[in-house]
Amino acid sequence: MDPIGIIIWIVLGAVAGFLAGKIMNSGGSLLTNIIVGIIGAFIGGIIFSALGLSAGGGLIGSIITAVIGAVVLLFVLGLVQKGKNKAIR
Repeated sequence: MDPIGIIIWIVLGAVAGFLAGKIMNSGGSLLTNIIVGIIGAFIGGIIFSALGLSAGGGLIGSIITAVIGAVVLLFVLGLVQKGKNKAIR
């Protein structure tokens, strides 16, 4: 992958992570948003492929896919955190 592609990938991850954090009301740092967004893009891609769906091509479709995947990731992480807190009590 060329350097411009990597930069675009990081920016897309940051945007998707930021939007997912706003949707799920869980703020995070820029680095956290990037990581959540990039992992979310993979999760969203898997979900959309498994369901036989497409968010469309291009940048907007990629952001939609990544945001949906990031929201799912944050939801699951929230459930794990709640379960961990219950186990501690």
